Amino acid sequence: MGFGAGIRKLQGIIAILLMSAVPGMALAQQVRQAQPEPIQQGQLPQVAPVKSDLVTPPAQTQSLVPAPVASPPKVKPLISKTKPKPRKKGRVDTLKPGQFIWLKQDVYEGPMKIVIVLDTQRIYVFQNEKLIGFSTISSGKKGKETPTGIFNILQKNVDHKSNLYSNAPMPFMQRLTWDGIAIHGGDLPGYPASHGCIRLPHPFAKALFGVTQMGQEVVVLQDTSTPVKRPKPPADKNPVGGPADMTADPAPSPPVLAPKPAEAFPPEPSA
Repeated sequence: MGFGAGIRKLQGIIAILLMSAVPGMALAQQVRQAQPEPIQQGQLPQVAPVKSDLVTPPAQTQSLVPAPVASPPKVKPLISKTKPKPRKKGRVDTLKPGQFIWLKQDVYEGPMKIVIVLDTQRIYVFQNEKLIGFSTISSGKKGKETPTGIFNILQKNVDHKSNLYSNAPMPFMQRLTWDGIAIHGGDLPGYPASHGCIRLPHPFAKALFGVTQMGQEVVVLQDTSTPVKRPKPPADKNPVGGPADMTADPAPSPPVLAPKPAEAFPPEPSA
């Protein structure tokens, strides 16, 4: 019995020694693991990253936008401070369709000039280079445009009527061509509406009729910037004082100062 008890006591002592030796062995193993591995030649040591609570800003990336190129300053053109004064509208510019102005003269003597402008629908009458009358007109409509050029008054008739357009009245008619272009009183709607004639307000047509002479020159312009050429006088096909054969030549051109008899004239187309 004594021998068995001694063995059990010895086993207990050995167990106690083993239990006390285990922590030391674990500590030694941790120390060996914590020791850095030997660094070979040409190899950099590995450093463990250090954790930190600080937030590191992201790396700034290089901007791909090119730097602005300096441009030379713009030089403003020199502008004159003085602006041109607008042209004041005269009485002739403010006329409404059918309106006119006639400055009555005590004596109508001296050279007279009559100018008709189609684009503005106006007529101007000068006596001795002085404007004595101006008026609105109504010229030929599309397809029946009033011809431009330099004309002469070939015939005057206070109460002319057209037999081509249902005896349309053409008061104070002053003929410019033998094929139906004339100046006369008529309706003025405010735009070209005739068959080629130049319509005037009736009082103005009467006043103009009273001061013109046969052969009076009349200039018809499309606009004031387009000059017209003076046509060459045509040769007279008829003997002096002889009647005209209107069927053989429907549009003869007689001399300016020797108009044909009234009965030989073709009727003036009504506007």
